[in-house]
Amino acid sequence: MKFSLFVHMERVEPHDTHRDLFDQLTELVQMAEAGGMETAWIGEHHGMEFTISPNPFVNIAYLAAKTSRIRLGTGTVIAPFWHPIRLAGEAAMTDIATQGRLDLGIARGAYSYEYERMLPGLDAMEAGARMRELIPALQGLWKGDYAHDGKFHQFPSTTPVPGPVQQSGPPIWVAARDPNTHEFAVTHGCNVQVTPLWQGDGEVEHLMATFNAACAANPGVPRPKCMLLRHTFVGEDAAEVDVLHEGLRRYYNYFGAWFKNEKPVSQGFIQKLTQEEMDANPMMKKDALRRDLAIGTADEVTRRVRHAEALGYDQYAVWIDGGIPFEQKKKSLQLFIDRVMPEFSDNAEARRA
Repeated sequence: MKFSLFVHMERVEPHDTHRDLFDQLTELVQMAEAGGMETAWIGEHHGMEFTISPNPFVNIAYLAAKTSRIRLGTGTVIAPFWHPIRLAGEAAMTDIATQGRLDLGIARGAYSYEYERMLPGLDAMEAGARMRELIPALQGLWKGDYAHDGKFHQFPSTTPVPGPVQQSGPPIWVAARDPNTHEFAVTHGCNVQVTPLWQGDGEVEHLMATFNAACAANPGVPRPKCMLLRHTFVGEDAAEVDVLHEGLRRYYNYFGAWFKNEKPVSQGFIQKLTQEEMDANPMMKKDALRRDLAIGTADEVTRRVRHAEALGYDQYAVWIDGGIPFEQKKKSLQLFIDRVMPEFSDNAEARRA
């Protein structure tokens, strides 16, 4: 199983400068490369200090010059916000900048806050339909001289310029949850990204079962890869782990507030949640998060990751966004690299055998 890092700039307080956050993201990706991780993933979001990434290709092109081996992926671009020709060309140019290290993750998007601003009137159902039209068009464009007459896009024969370094284009990963999206990804030769969010091992198992069912329903299609994206933090002791749990409890309360799109937003910051509001959220109780999230000592996190490996996941992505201080992120990531990843090396496998 491969390991990767999922990371964004995230601004918790106004006094944090965007330049500092940019440099911190760069340092985390360089740490991931030095630690032997396979990929660093950066998504797309708009108008939200909570998750700062208006165009992940900009970050990736910059990071390409600051790294040499690690693959660099979009985790993910939001399909409804892209024209197929534009995405094909920008992804190809980024593939050149990375010397063929680009992976292209694509999703329908999640936040109605962004839908309202980027494509007014869009809902989740239409967003999914736009994604299912975009991906085959993208694959056709990379073959060249492709014309398209769809519901959302129409254009005459076009070959995007430049072309990508990787033959047939960068690997495409589809963010999937429901069975239809899993089956779409499998039948179109795409890899799959899944995340249980704040839910526990039961959801991790359900998502793999859904992926397996899609593969079984299409026996003539080569089995793609499946990546598990999960908030994962390592602490040295119980006290440090408790601090990490409190950070993720706050993060997911704010995640829910952005998702519901009910609170006012000013200067990119959503209205602060009161302690009472956070305490009243039953899904974000400390005990529930301790039970469900991959946060703990190195031994505890290793058990969580080993469970994912046994289920058949090909890649485990450490989601490091969490509204916690940068130094805490660095320490947790280094502990994961030093104390968890070695347990999945060839030597560790031989010891267990």
